[in-house]
Amino acid sequence: MYDVIVVGGGAAGMTAALYALRNGKRAIVIEKNGFGGQITHSPKVENFPGTLQMSGNEFAEKMLDQILAQGAEIEFENVVSVEDLGDKKVVRTEEGGVYESSTVVLATGVKHRMLGIEGEEELVGEGISFCAVCDGDFYSGRRVCVAGGGNSALQEAILLSEKCSEVIMLQDLDFFTGEQRLQDVLFAKPNVRAFTGVGIKRFLVTDGELCGLEIEEKKTGEKRTVACDGLFVAIGLIPENEPYKALADVNEYGYFDADERCLTKTPGIFVAGDCRSKTVRQLTTAVADGASAALAACRYMQMR
Repeated sequence: MYDVIVVGGGAAGMTAALYALRNGKRAIVIEKNGFGGQITHSPKVENFPGTLQMSGNEFAEKMLDQILAQGAEIEFENVVSVEDLGDKKVVRTEEGGVYESSTVVLATGVKHRMLGIEGEEELVGEGISFCAVCDGDFYSGRRVCVAGGGNSALQEAILLSEKCSEVIMLQDLDFFTGEQRLQDVLFAKPNVRAFTGVGIKRFLVTDGELCGLEIEEKKTGEKRTVACDGLFVAIGLIPENEPYKALADVNEYGYFDADERCLTKTPGIFVAGDCRSKTVRQLTTAVADGASAALAACRYMQMR
């Protein structure tokens, strides 16, 4: 039986494991995809205190090495349920795994928001991508579009502009919401242009692959086509908290309704990271949550 089971291997989850291990607890991290979470999509991280510059992948690899060196156990499985049996919690996975512990930290993270256009699912990997770090090289010397106008979209576009012949920004609002510094960097590039106040209405496909988009001016209804070889979607994230609603309240947007103490309505269940309701979602706030949740779990075990 474990002291702490951490569901999710992002920055918050790995930090929770680290702090639990440093307090002498037996901890396991169960992750369904790959360690690091959303930060692995960032090619350049320059706002983490004490580090001038690093990539998200570098950060994730170092954190994983760190918790393994401290004795963490890891499993690549998809958690489907957590059962509260008072002093014991039972975590079950899609693969048939059953894990028992005194406490659970839910660091379930978020997933990419989709456009909701017909044929989108079929085009993922055939012209539609969500990660310039992962897929940008496939579009070297080609024209791509980026849907979105926040920091993530701007960062994706900056990276793509270094590889692609042209980057076209498509923003449904009349303005970009990302940091002005990022806008200044992006729109100073000669191979970047932008449309604001437009919506993507239809995908244009040839031989099963994306070849363009039909976009519509929201104010006038005027439609036009934009030729492109790829579309990078960066329009927000969705928390993956549905399986745990009986254990931890969620707000109207689906995020765990918990403050910086990372507590839930269920004793022994804690939440951490982007899955939690908060006003700032940054690497610094994710690791802070992980530390808070793990220390709260340790206090809970001491008081039992």
